[in-house]
Amino acid sequence: MKTSFSDLKLRQLDTALTRWRSSNLSPRPASGWIKSIREALGMSAGELARRLDVGVPTVTRMELSEAEDRITLSTLRRAAEALGCELHYALVPKQSLADTLETRALALARQQMASVSHTMALEAQSTSRETVEAQTRALADNLLKGSRRSLWREAK
Repeated sequence: MKTSFSDLKLRQLDTALTRWRSSNLSPRPASGWIKSIREALGMSAGELARRLDVGVPTVTRMELSEAEDRITLSTLRRAAEALGCELHYALVPKQSLADTLETRALALARQQMASVSHTMALEAQSTSRETVEAQTRALADNLLKGSRRSLWREAK
């Protein structure tokens, strides 16, 4: 069976993301990483301000904006460097990307099959539940073989 480049990329990314998903990372402290790490290091806001070449009020705003999910990545990166840290950033899917595609394809297939099944039932041509499920599975498989972009287009 021929593996496409996009399938290979998907599997590689899924493997990398699995490590993040299974790492049990601690959630961000309520006061944010900047303030928590700065305080754990015994570093004053004034010293961090000096390292960033900004004023203390800017450090205070930076810490508050992180705690409120308003900080930019570039600002967070600068603060991390000033604290002797690295910024690690990732979007970690709740399930594998392959499972996400499978779930989406099945949802679309069920949606399409529901309208067909309804029409057939109105015409007294309904089929068994097992047959409908097999046809739904086959339709989902076909959707997965096609363009992934088509899985995310809204129905008209």
